Amino acid sequence: MNATDYANKLREKFGELISAPAEFRGEITLNVADAERIVEVCAFAKKELGFDFLADVSSIDNYGEDPRWTIVYELYGIGNGTYLRLKTSVSEEKSKLPTVTSVWRTADWHEREIYDMMGVRFRGHPDLRRIIMWEGYPYFPLRKDFPLGGKPTDLPDIAFTKTAPIEGGPFVTAPGGKDAIEREPRVRMAEDKSGK
Repeated sequence: MNATDYANKLREKFGELISAPAEFRGEITLNVADAERIVEVCAFAKKELGFDFLADVSSIDNYGEDPRWTIVYELYGIGNGTYLRLKTSVSEEKSKLPTVTSVWRTADWHEREIYDMMGVRFRGHPDLRRIIMWEGYPYFPLRKDFPLGGKPTDLPDIAFTKTAPIEGGPFVTAPGGKDAIEREPRVRMAEDKSGK
């Protein structure tokens, strides 16, 4: 069986909840219409179809549209050697969906990263806290409405009480410059330290 065959098995089981398979560059994607049922769909894909490895969970910010977020599950069957992608959507108003950690334990850190960077919460997650940014950080840096240069943040419980140096943050390249290396943040930090 190939990915399309497995996709059709999901459609047979769940009917209108699952979209028709969409193929792009040899990869098959299915949309799950109701995010509340994502665990049920994932559990069937794992137990009945052999998708025993969750390669990734990621998120897309569709800023300005409703629903705002698309959550993407990249599945792989070790035994069948097949990839399958599931997508579901979550509105900004709700910004919460069930965790799939009961299906694949590896979803733990993926869901934490989505929460940390996008602010989407996973109901029932065993340890939903920030994984990259520090606790108490008030923003979600991968949202499209978050400025590329960062935002100033007051951190009174840290070693200093001035505005934290988040503007131009550690992951933000500078505009302009003759090449990508010159725009690299580490190059700018080295220049600042040398006094140039």
